[in-house]
Amino acid sequence: MAKSSNVKDSVNKAGFPIPVGNYKMILIGFGIVILGFILMMGGGSEDPNQFNYDIFSFRRITLAPIVVLGGFGFVFWAIMRKPREKKENLKE
Repeated sequence: MAKSSNVKDSVNKAGFPIPVGNYKMILIGFGIVILGFILMMGGGSEDPNQFNYDIFSFRRITLAPIVVLGGFGFVFWAIMRKPREKKENLKE
């Protein structure tokens, strides 16, 4: 009995549980997370006895956490994403 070509296609050639395209998406997601943490940086004061209100800016309090959570959501989506199956001509 001949083996079906679907069995061959369903096994990942490299043996990784996640396809290579998904790894690229995961790296993009981690880049988004790092960008969010970079947006949180700053707002310090040169003089430790003086308080700087820049730490309460929109960028640090609202925008950066949204970017970080969006990055984590993107990484989760990249891990769970199922790659599209290639359409083949089944003339056999």
